[in-house]
Amino acid sequence: MTSSAAAVARTDGPSARAERPIVVGIDGSPGSVAALRWAASEARAHGRPLTAVVAYDVPAYYGYPLAPVPELDDAQRVGGEACLDKVLADVYGDKRPPEVRREVQQGNPARVLIDIAEDASLLVVGARGHGHFLLGSVSDRCMHHAACPVVVVRG
Repeated sequence: MTSSAAAVARTDGPSARAERPIVVGIDGSPGSVAALRWAASEARAHGRPLTAVVAYDVPAYYGYPLAPVPELDDAQRVGGEACLDKVLADVYGDKRPPEVRREVQQGNPARVLIDIAEDASLLVVGARGHGHFLLGSVSDRCMHHAACPVVVVRG
């Protein structure tokens, strides 16, 4: 582990997690690009599959969730796919390994990551996304609620 990553570990035994994927949260921020680079290196070193995840949430309007608008959901999904494509291309170029899986899901980003990482060997997130705090709310929530070890990468 480098000095730019911190780990919070919960133990259920290393052999129980050996074949489980590494899950990494992506939001397009420099921190998430750094998290993907770190997770890709870790997955390569340990022969584990990697799942790159973009989660998007329906925006609130003055504190009230919007009624379902299919066009908005479609636009957010397309934006999430584009974000994931760009970050994967930044890290892998045109040589993305076949064991790298992509996920774009609607929902609270922390909740989506925690759910997808339920059976993961490791969850990797950036220290902060598009906010300006030392530790973002998504990384903080993942550290406290994920069922697997969590690595927070500073970017």
